[in-house]
Amino acid sequence: MADTDTTRTIVGIIGNVISFFLFLSPGPTFVKILKAKSVMEFRPDPYIATVLNCAVWVFYGMPFVHPDSLLVITINGFGLAIELLYVSIFFIYSDWSKRQKIIIALIVEAVFMAVLIFVTLTFLHGTKDRSMLIGIVAIVFNIIMYTSPLTVMKKVIATKSVKYMPFYLSLANFANGIVWACYALLKFDPYILIPNGLGTLSGLVQLILFAAFYRTTNWDEDEKEVELSTSKSTKSDV
Repeated sequence: MADTDTTRTIVGIIGNVISFFLFLSPGPTFVKILKAKSVMEFRPDPYIATVLNCAVWVFYGMPFVHPDSLLVITINGFGLAIELLYVSIFFIYSDWSKRQKIIIALIVEAVFMAVLIFVTLTFLHGTKDRSMLIGIVAIVFNIIMYTSPLTVMKKVIATKSVKYMPFYLSLANFANGIVWACYALLKFDPYILIPNGLGTLSGLVQLILFAAFYRTTNWDEDEKEVELSTSKSTKSDV
């Protein structure tokens, strides 16, 4: 049993490292946004979805909900902070209509979390019942996080271009899903296993699309678009 717990801890640490890079993998995308001072055709959907996903998992890992889940709290706490930073950048460089959608989405997520915490701590007593409720909710929102790139994948297929589907994010999603699925199997936890199994599949599909449409992507247009956006931004500042 001790060996299983030790192995699970090691796998969990590896999962934390991979998840750390997963959360940082959109960095090149945000460098482009900051340089262009425009979100261009990038969408905030995956990052807004991940904010809620991380918040739910942080709550799931609390000792009074699901004991012995410190590694779940640490990585999702970091994830929550970095995703809020990403959403803030989207907010700053979006037009007002897009900003309104971001505000509404974040308010809905905050209200949902407040209600979820109140219901869990008020009406459920004992970690078994609390784990089941938050685990089911976590599965639902993990699925939302992994399926949110569907809008991007649809664009990739329609345009035969992977310009707006970050490769490192897709690769990190795939690796992250595999490691956390193994973590869940070592001390069977269906609430971690199910969403990460689906995450592995989602990441794999994205990698296949990247391989299929990489050669048909016009990367030169990306540089021109950044230059055009920068030019427009400079003129508007004058």
